Amino acid sequence: MAPLLLLFFLFFASSSPLTHSRTVPLKTTLLDVVSALKKTRNGHGPTLYTQRTQPSESTSTYSLQLHSRASIQKHYSNNNYKSLTLSLLERDSARVKALQTRLDLALKRVSPTDLHPAKSATELDTEEMQAPLISGTSQGSGEYFVRVGIGNPPSQAYLVVDTGSDVSWIQCAPCAECYDQADPIFQPALSASYAPIPCAASQCKSLDLSECRNGTCLYEVSYGDGSFTVGDFATETVTLGSVSFPNVAIGCGHNNEGLFVGAAGLLGLGGGALSFPAQLNTTSFSYCLVDRDSDHVSTLEFHSTLAHNAVTAPLRQNKQMDTFYYVGLTGISVGGELLPIPEASFEVDSIGGGGVIVDSGTAVTRLKEEVYDVMRDAFQRGTKGLQRANGVALFDTCYDLSSKSSVEVPTVSFHFPEGRELPLPAKNYLIPVDSVGTFCFAFAPTTSSLSIIGNVQQQGTRVGFDVSNWVVGFSANSC
Repeated sequence: MAPLLLLFFLFFASSSPLTHSRTVPLKTTLLDVVSALKKTRNGHGPTLYTQRTQPSESTSTYSLQLHSRASIQKHYSNNNYKSLTLSLLERDSARVKALQTRLDLALKRVSPTDLHPAKSATELDTEEMQAPLISGTSQGSGEYFVRVGIGNPPSQAYLVVDTGSDVSWIQCAPCAECYDQADPIFQPALSASYAPIPCAASQCKSLDLSECRNGTCLYEVSYGDGSFTVGDFATETVTLGSVSFPNVAIGCGHNNEGLFVGAAGLLGLGGGALSFPAQLNTTSFSYCLVDRDSDHVSTLEFHSTLAHNAVTAPLRQNKQMDTFYYVGLTGISVGGELLPIPEASFEVDSIGGGGVIVDSGTAVTRLKEEVYDVMRDAFQRGTKGLQRANGVALFDTCYDLSSKSSVEVPTVSFHFPEGRELPLPAKNYLIPVDSVGTFCFAFAPTTSSLSIIGNVQQQGTRVGFDVSNWVVGFSANSC
């Protein structure tokens, strides 16, 4: 009998899920601590690049340079890296609140009058297309900037690139209230192509909030975090490098306030009818975000095609919110093990709440609390050998890596339908928050129903939106 019991025990132990999980090796990847810290101490400002926006000989793709906000901030700011990080996280929390408020408005959970009121528009009487993409860490809401020309002749301006908004706008003279920006305020009176939009025009009727004054359209956009822009809705010529596009509907903001400091306005890349891609009749665009601490530039491209090696995922429709790009996320793995998270945690519900969006303007990926807790706990189990540090702002999982040159950390991957997997580089989820060696797990919980894949996790990856086929593609190392 004893041999039979022993045999039974050995069989049970070998088939036990708990025992099996302990024998599966943890998948890890290398984090270069020295390289990451070196970037935090780099005080050089960004190189100023001349626009080289031209269509390709074989396609109509256009490209603009994208610039990281952090690189500009290091150039103009005397703050240390931790101060810059805390500032970024504060802006990011406001950004997340703004996106959720936008969704709540669409779902009629709140009304426009519940928001902090902006100055009424009527009060203003008294008072492949390609662009360079830069990091905008010093410049306001949103973390990446593109430089475009507005008007005829074109006035150059930095605009925040925002996939979470549709209406593009720029600060305009005369200002009832304007914040500081790097370039001169746009003067519509000096542009030969500036034309107010009539109240009866379809563009005016497509606005969420509008008024009519002397037969012309006034717009107002509130971002839910106290930021807003109010002014005339007009058509203007927008120039990407050497290519000009006439009659683009933009806001000419005479009363603007909020987290946009430095940028002249915003370029809306959302999925709605008034977005910049929609007005250009392009059904695809892509961007690649360089490291937020880098002085390098990447590109924003229109009419671009997905790379052959792209990890693709379906774009999901939310009939209550056509602006946001919802992605069909099915799961998350840590250390090579798929986490026990129901797929329903990532889906849009029957009334339009929930879901996961890909957003260029949010820095840190936000996950529902119950999802984040499972992910965080799995990561902590895989990093027991690393010295823990106190949490920083919204980060609750931090490490002291000051004595390390490199460390092995558990892999982290996003999973999509049909078995597609997007592994993230270690530097995209364990990031420095100061210059002395404190690194934090760059995910955060949210009490909101909306989850967001932020730009820290997108760094170094070309993200392409093919809205004609409802597909988003992720191509690693394609900046």
